[in-house]
Amino acid sequence: MSAQDTATAPASAERRRRFSVEGLTKVFSTEEGQVRAVDDVSFTIEGDTFFTMLGPSGCGKTTTLRMIAGLETISEGRILSDGADFSRMNAFERNIGMVFQSYALFPHMTVFENAAYGLRLRRAPQATVDASVKRILAMLQLDGLAHRYPADLSGGQQQRVSIARALVYEPGMLLLDEPLANLDAKLRVEMRDEIRRLQKALGVMALYVTHDQEEAMAVSDTIAVFSKGRLMQVGAPFEIYARPASLFVADFIGKANFLPLRGDGASAATRSGVAFSGLARRAAGSNEADWFGPEAQAMLMVRPERMSLTPKAATGAGTLSGTVRRIQFLGTFVRYLIEAPDADRPVLIDRPAFVDGVVEGSAVDFGFAPEDAVLFERPGR
Repeated sequence: MSAQDTATAPASAERRRRFSVEGLTKVFSTEEGQVRAVDDVSFTIEGDTFFTMLGPSGCGKTTTLRMIAGLETISEGRILSDGADFSRMNAFERNIGMVFQSYALFPHMTVFENAAYGLRLRRAPQATVDASVKRILAMLQLDGLAHRYPADLSGGQQQRVSIARALVYEPGMLLLDEPLANLDAKLRVEMRDEIRRLQKALGVMALYVTHDQEEAMAVSDTIAVFSKGRLMQVGAPFEIYARPASLFVADFIGKANFLPLRGDGASAATRSGVAFSGLARRAAGSNEADWFGPEAQAMLMVRPERMSLTPKAATGAGTLSGTVRRIQFLGTFVRYLIEAPDADRPVLIDRPAFVDGVVEGSAVDFGFAPEDAVLFERPGR
């Protein structure tokens, strides 16, 4: 095999299977002083994991992705791929495929030439270019559009071309920065499923950035939740949703009810008969004290779909009580908004159907099983 053939041979045999960042930090200098956009972030990914970095705007997820791609310098820390230090390589040497939010296609090139761009840079033989581009366009259902130009394509088709360009040279890792942000809601769902299918079919590791919680839950093997430059939690989607490590994660991922436990515990937990020994327990972060107010010593978090709801019983023993202020029919479920003395804000309860005997204005009882709740203790308690 010639040196050129070796350089352009399929990368599947050498595809990276272990990737990690260690103490990754990025500090920007501004007129107001230094800003830590990414603060001591560490995680490890293996195999063909679909790894999503999730968080609100300005939380550091895109800056982390750009440092991994070699598009941003590193202030502190290391990026390792199978033991090789990425920080010592330029972006081209990292064998990474990058998909941008803006598509970034060349308007004067056809779909075929846009997809072939990475192989052209690597001086692949024409036969390799033809075969590889034809294969990847077919996988993305673009084979009939090879001779069109980007202006002649829909937004979804343009994003498929950008994905084809990133995958055609079989990179060791695929990085996607908010790739669906410019698409309409229906197309976003279609494209996220297509990206996941293609990523698994090719067996390539993927790092995905989004602020959309539903999108992250739908496509990810592992989610890393960011806030203010720090990594708050890493885990499988169900783990992060059902067992959040902080009040921020509990509130950011999906809907959640927060029930304060005040004073001596004569509160939501004790009146509903919830045994403290059956609860998952967490220590709230030192920056989360404002969640508790002046009296609450702990906070119970329960997801809306894990709560029961019945018309008010005569005795009301062993349960929480409140009044239905709003009922919302949301297609696949019915949401009840309950005003309760044990909650600082309306309690959300999601049921698969309307509850008999419960209308707006009804007095109701509601509760939950201990295994469905997480107890966050006040910082320093």
